Amino acid sequence: MAHTYIRFDFGTDEEKAQLARHKLDGWRQAFRLDKRVQYKLDRPESPAAETTAKPEAAEKPAAAAKAKGKAAEKPAGKKAGKPAEAVPAKPAVTDGKVGLLVRLYFSPHEKLSEQRWIERIPSEEPFKSAAPKVIHQHDAEFEATDQQFESLV
Repeated sequence: MAHTYIRFDFGTDEEKAQLARHKLDGWRQAFRLDKRVQYKLDRPESPAAETTAKPEAAEKPAAAAKAKGKAAEKPAGKKAGKPAEAVPAKPAVTDGKVGLLVRLYFSPHEKLSEQRWIERIPSEEPFKSAAPKVIHQHDAEFEATDQQFESLV
């Protein structure tokens, strides 16, 4: 299957990056695009970000233990996983640059759907101001972008 990447650079605007991520999540659920539209936030690591991430990582096990303790007290009919899911997996970096890398992965018979999403995503509001760049499979920087997408968490 051929795939295409769309790269967005939000600069230091973490709020717009989160809005864009939320909008992509909504589209993925509404249009059942789970495997076809995937994204990863790209935050280049900086020394300041690493030092702030370590203390937060130490606090997470304590927060998880509290959530488990509260879950044990709940009746058996309620779901225990809700509080743990609400905690973001990655700490929000407010000083660094934020990018979003979206991979469109449609099969060959879905060319029209792929083209519509390539046109729609960059034209929507949180994505417009983020300098969208579409990278097709035949472009020179495709291989580097593909490796970058696979290396992001």
